[in-house]
This record gives sequence, C-alpha cells and structure tokens, in this order.
Amino acid sequence: MKISYKRLWKLLIDRDISKGAFRRMVGISSATSSKLLHSETVTSDVLLRICTALNCNVEDIMEIVHDDNDDRECGKNDLK
Repeated sequence: MKISYKRLWKLLIDRDISKGAFRRMVGISSATSSKLLHSETVTSDVLLRICTALNCNVEDIMEIVHDDNDDRECGKNDLK
C-alpha cells in the first residue's frame, strides 16, 4: 500500500492554483511540496494545513493505493 496525492494536484488544476501559490497559501517548503509530488510521507499537520487552506477534506487530496502484493502481505490469500 502507498499514499497518492494525485487528487491534490487535480484539485489545484481544477481551481487554477499554481504549485508556487499553493506552497505560499499553505505555508510549506519546496521540500515538503516535493514530498507530496512524489507521494512520500508528510505529517498530519501538513495535511491539516492543506485541507484548511483549500477548504476541503483529507479524502479530497489523497488516497491509499493498493498494489498486487498487498494480499500476500496481509495474509489475505490464506482466507481463500
């Protein structure tokens, strides 16, 4: 499993907000913005600040993406 922030980038496009304007609006560094761009871990504080600035919910900016190995990692194949 991994986290994807594709929803965030789509939301910014839909609202015609540039990445630079987004960083200034939320008050995050370019390093944190890069982490979001590459679907890396960020703190819940950053997620809260993003949601507050964009007036949205966390599910509007991120999602959990399952990969094919998730079933084996969780032992779900044992249930079949």
